[in-house]
Amino acid sequence: MADSPPLRWLYLDLNSYFASVEQQLNPALRGRAIVVAPVDSDSTSAIAASYEAKAYGIRTGTRIRDAKAMCRDLIIVPGQHRQYVRFHHEIVAEVERHVPVSAVCSIDEVACRLMDNENGIAEVRALATRIKAGIRANVGVALTSSIGVAPNRLLAKMAADMQKPDGLTILDAASVRSRLEALQLSDIPGVGRNMERRLAAKGIVEMRRLLAMGPDEARRAWGSIWGERLHWLLQGVDLAEIATERRSIGHSHVLGPEKRAPDRARLVARRLLMKAATRLRRADCRAGLLGLSVKAEPENMGNAKPKWHRTMRLPQVMDSVTLLAALDGLWTRMLSEFAHRRFLQVGVTLAELQAADAVQLHLFDGGVALGPREDARRLALSNAIDRMNTRFGRDAVTFGHDVAGATKSSGPRIAFTRIPDLAEFHE
Repeated sequence: MADSPPLRWLYLDLNSYFASVEQQLNPALRGRAIVVAPVDSDSTSAIAASYEAKAYGIRTGTRIRDAKAMCRDLIIVPGQHRQYVRFHHEIVAEVERHVPVSAVCSIDEVACRLMDNENGIAEVRALATRIKAGIRANVGVALTSSIGVAPNRLLAKMAADMQKPDGLTILDAASVRSRLEALQLSDIPGVGRNMERRLAAKGIVEMRRLLAMGPDEARRAWGSIWGERLHWLLQGVDLAEIATERRSIGHSHVLGPEKRAPDRARLVARRLLMKAATRLRRADCRAGLLGLSVKAEPENMGNAKPKWHRTMRLPQVMDSVTLLAALDGLWTRMLSEFAHRRFLQVGVTLAELQAADAVQLHLFDGGVALGPREDARRLALSNAIDRMNTRFGRDAVTFGHDVAGATKSSGPRIAFTRIPDLAEFHE
């Protein structure tokens, strides 16, 4: 590369994170083939596998029934999501002792921008060694990580994937082209099977061909500006990250057999909405749209599961009373339109979010005004209930919804790209 871009990003990717946390918490699991699952049931799938389990071909998404057949000594561990969040914050704090964290990319990945006095090859190796040693000493000996260093964040993430577990890969100007040419197109973050097929239709089936393309050709191949952007990133250019903003807050829940009747499923939906509403207020946002989705039991075994989804406009609100009234309206509509009476899953979403102090109140559904006084009264009630539940425990005060203990809930589930606040485990 002619301009020899400097090493600018360090990317840390924790190895088999959920499984490693379980091995840290229970030393008897270290060196054993374990799988983390939602519950210890053959019908569920693995959400994480230790490297010992991966040696048998077990991966995230493997059915527990199949995983047990692949490894007879496999240990199934129910997920402890509160612990994964706790360890995440401890690891971020440890990395911050050595270099500022510029971005938390997921629950098990962080990116750090390097300054000119810390981005030489020797300095980078020493920094990575200190970070790894700090995590082992101050967070947990079972928690290993792979670190990638490169001129931009995308290349640093790809470098971190090149040597697992416990690796360190540096993609400097002299090595980046040859190292990239050895990869598959699917090794590029965001390139899945559909994009691979689309590129193959254009004659692009290997990395060497992709790297030889110019920016205009790359843009045409992708059908968007992302293709041109990817071209420059793969050349080592450190482009500014595209700013993103929170677009929605939502929760969904798979229903057990005892919760699938409409009246019980409705109570679960109300509880999910209350969790989302509490997060909305903690983010100091108001929502302008409420969505309800349900998935019904199939009429015949093997058939597709029928789905229903609708949305309702809101007057940019953040209080629980108004949100529950809107949900009741959507639920009534669903029962009249959706000819199914046993539900497998329910989900709620709050969208069109705006900062609370930037919102003007509008007319509510049907033209009924939600004035400032009524809005303030409802919000004060919602905030008071939030405080009560924080002080005395989840569901100390409810709005007539399903109680978490009755569903054996262990708190919020982890999406890798969204780390719940620890407070959510009390909601």
